[in-house]
Amino acid sequence: MNKLFILIIIVALGSMLYPLVSSFDGNSELSSLAQFYAQPDNISKVNSPNLVTAIVVTYRGLDTMGEVTILFLTAAIIAFFLKKGGTTRTLRLNSEIFKTSAKLLVPIIVMLGVYIFINGHLSPGGGFQGGAVIASAVILMLLASPNTKLKHNFFEALESTSGLVFVGLAALGALLGLGYLDNAILPLGEFGKLFSAGAIPVIYSFVGLKVGAELSNILNKFQSVQSDK
Repeated sequence: MNKLFILIIIVALGSMLYPLVSSFDGNSELSSLAQFYAQPDNISKVNSPNLVTAIVVTYRGLDTMGEVTILFLTAAIIAFFLKKGGTTRTLRLNSEIFKTSAKLLVPIIVMLGVYIFINGHLSPGGGFQGGAVIASAVILMLLASPNTKLKHNFFEALESTSGLVFVGLAALGALLGLGYLDNAILPLGEFGKLFSAGAIPVIYSFVGLKVGAELSNILNKFQSVQSDK
C-alpha cells in the first residue's frame, strides 16, 4: 500500500508538471527588468564587473537581507533543539596523516573563503559562497579533531556584529538620500580594481563573515552535543 501510494503521488506530480515542461522553450531575449539592469548607465552606477553581485547587493538587497535572516533563524532553531543530549558514544581516533593534513588545509580554506567574498564584485564569488567555504574548514577541523572546543561566544559576536554592520550600511544609504543599500555611499573607485564598486565589497565581506559564523555555529552546536554525550 505504501508503494502504491508513493506511485500515485509521483504520477500526480508528473501530470501536473508535464504541461509546464512541454511548453517551455526558453527565453530568446532579456525581460524588461533584466534589460533595465543590463543598461550601460546602470552598470556604470555600480561600477562592478560582476553585474549579478551588484544586483543582489544593491537593487535586490532586501532579498539578500531576507536570506541572511532565514539562515539566522535556522541556526537559532537548530541551537534550540540541540540543547538536550542523548546516548553516549565513543569517538574514533583519526590517523596522524588526516590530522596533519587538516592542520595544513584549514588555514588555506579559510583564506580561500575570505578571498571569494572580498573579490565578489570582480568574480563569480560572493558572501554566501565565501561563508560556506569558511564553514567547510570548520567541518574539516572538527572531523580531524572531534574533541576540539570552538569558542561559541566568538561566533555569536562575529555573527551579530556582521549583521549589524550589514543593516547599518543599508540604512546609511537611505539616510544620505542615495537609496537603501546604495553602494555609492563609498567612492566607486576604478572599474575592475579591488577597491572599487563602492560599498559592494564591504557589504559582501560582512555577509560572508555572517554566513560563515552562522554555519560554523551550527556545526559547533552539533559538536557540543557530541561532546556532552
